Amino acid sequence: MVRESIIMEEHPSISPAVRDKPFTGPIVWSGDSLSSEDGVIRLDTACLREIDALLEALRANPLPILLLDPDDFELPANRAAMARAKQELDAGCGFVIVDRLPVENYTVEESKAIYWILAQLVARPVAQSWDGKMIYDVRDQGRPPGNGVRPDVTTAEQNFHTDNSYNLYPPDYVGLLCLKPAMAGGISSIVSFYTVYNEMLERHPQLLDRLHRPYLFNRQLEHAPGDAKVLSHPLFQYNDERLVCRLSYLQVVNGYRLAGVEMDDESREALTVLEGIMNETNLERKFFFEPGQIQILDNTRCGHRRTEIIDFPEPERKRHLVRLWLRNNGRRFYNG
Repeated sequence: MVRESIIMEEHPSISPAVRDKPFTGPIVWSGDSLSSEDGVIRLDTACLREIDALLEALRANPLPILLLDPDDFELPANRAAMARAKQELDAGCGFVIVDRLPVENYTVEESKAIYWILAQLVARPVAQSWDGKMIYDVRDQGRPPGNGVRPDVTTAEQNFHTDNSYNLYPPDYVGLLCLKPAMAGGISSIVSFYTVYNEMLERHPQLLDRLHRPYLFNRQLEHAPGDAKVLSHPLFQYNDERLVCRLSYLQVVNGYRLAGVEMDDESREALTVLEGIMNETNLERKFFFEPGQIQILDNTRCGHRRTEIIDFPEPERKRHLVRLWLRNNGRRFYNG
């Protein structure tokens, strides 16, 4: 088989920095250690009144969503709420559930407009596809997952992953607004990679070095025509007391297949063991998305997934989430 060309990120290929002691702090959590209120940010009456006033202004002065700037509105209560969210993302458990927007009172476009404004109080939205899509509707498109078909637009169960792990500049944060939940299934889970790292360090320390060296990722056809279809980078990168994680089991397996490269035994073992630890049920925080809730997570320190979806047969009732990618570094382009 002819090997695909591969984009090689700049990274230490020999003797990368590997932390040899456990992480500590609020980011080190398990499902058992969290309370039901951990990571929850409530939108109080003052927040909702501001949003009502915001909607009145938007109804009187229509503007495309992508042009809406929170600096054009005062929103003191919502700014305070989203500042608490940012603090929780950066110095707390690494995820928040903003509860909640009364989306039953809004049109879909109004819900998206409010979400767009609130998300910008955390970080800058960036493109989610090579063609520049900024607001991404997460809905089943009736196709099986595969090369060029993202699992989020299927009903298939997902592995724990970070969004856009196969890109040069993945988002710092991932936001999801629930407009309509599934009929059944679609249970969301979050895991702390710092907790997973500690488990790896305790049980399989000999494999950590391999996870800090490059793996191949399928780029999911999100690139310019003729560009390389495979990207090479580590799953873990450790620098200045911070661990940055970028992983997707599915895209790694497909990356090696697409490149025509056989994964060696050490690489396969490290990937398989990591996947197994992430899937230990006591480590994950589970929840079922309710309409109007917004999930935001640190895409460098937490992974997420959902179970298989059973959707409503009626088109107007089908599951509908809206995703934003947030990143302050680089440019707004998909490739940063």
